[in-house]
Amino acid sequence: MVVSLSSQDPEGKDEILIEVKDLKMWFPITRGMIIQRHAGDIKAVDGVNFFIRRGETLGLVGESGCGKTTVGRSILQLYRPTAGEVFFEGKDLTKMKGEELRRMRRRMQMIFQDPYASLNPRMTVGSIIGEPLEVHKLADRRGRKERVQELLEVVKMNPYFVNRYPHEFSGGQRQRIGVARALAVNPDFIVCDEPISALDVSIQAQIINLLEELQEEFNLTYLFIAHDLSVVRHISDRVAVMYLGKILELTDRDELYRNPLNPYTQALLSAVPIPDPLVEEKRERVILTGDVPSPANPPVGCNFSTRCQVVMEICKEKEPEFKDVGGEHWVACWRV
Repeated sequence: MVVSLSSQDPEGKDEILIEVKDLKMWFPITRGMIIQRHAGDIKAVDGVNFFIRRGETLGLVGESGCGKTTVGRSILQLYRPTAGEVFFEGKDLTKMKGEELRRMRRRMQMIFQDPYASLNPRMTVGSIIGEPLEVHKLADRRGRKERVQELLEVVKMNPYFVNRYPHEFSGGQRQRIGVARALAVNPDFIVCDEPISALDVSIQAQIINLLEELQEEFNLTYLFIAHDLSVVRHISDRVAVMYLGKILELTDRDELYRNPLNPYTQALLSAVPIPDPLVEEKRERVILTGDVPSPANPPVGCNFSTRCQVVMEICKEKEPEFKDVGGEHWVACWRV
């Protein structure tokens, strides 16, 4: 079902930078050693709709394996979507290829989850950060060195670290190098794929504050993928809750925490610890039973129907529509 979310901005007051319509990313399952045959599909992303306004941060949360990272990579066309459309300033990225797509990629970058695996250990910091400038032919050798030193200062690192290698830095410093690399080509949009999950808690706040400062300074737009709902509430303007390849709820961050409508969102929020022991003691936890179904064989009807505590018969028979229930609060649930 294709649902256009453009109606969320009827007066056109805020420019929509990214719009995703009915995005699907299915990975084929094949059988046979010599003659391979198509035996099914892993539906990692199965009909996702949302948009991101210029200068805002959309948080994307959900359990491991629900398709969050795949959504981010599909927007950047690192994965070519099975179906659907991804618009960047009104231009469909899924129909672009070759030189046209390469030029558009300059305006979209990604900060990866693992700062230890995302940096080439055989390259110096200067080469890592300067590589995008070389690929897009934005500066000569001397200009690249000056730009790299400037970027290191922007992410609050010593500009004379250009000749060092990744193994000489801590996890937090490596992630700062990853941020500098993403900023090298002056992008408009950055996918932050769990950029703090591999870092110590003491370092996480520093990286979050850095991302917020950079967003304000350079008018960046973020898709912020994370598990930690407290972090998402802090950095995001709006939050989308994802489960088994589909978005079940999307609204303003404060509205989501104040009035969660989907049972899955309620279960997620009930697991967030509250620092007040009196409030924590009185709060009712929602414990989900069973395992997440396989994305190769999702349930009929609502994807969450096999674990929902308030499931109805219609939930097991028909997929709920992803609709606006008022005030830009989008939800897919038959009980709403």
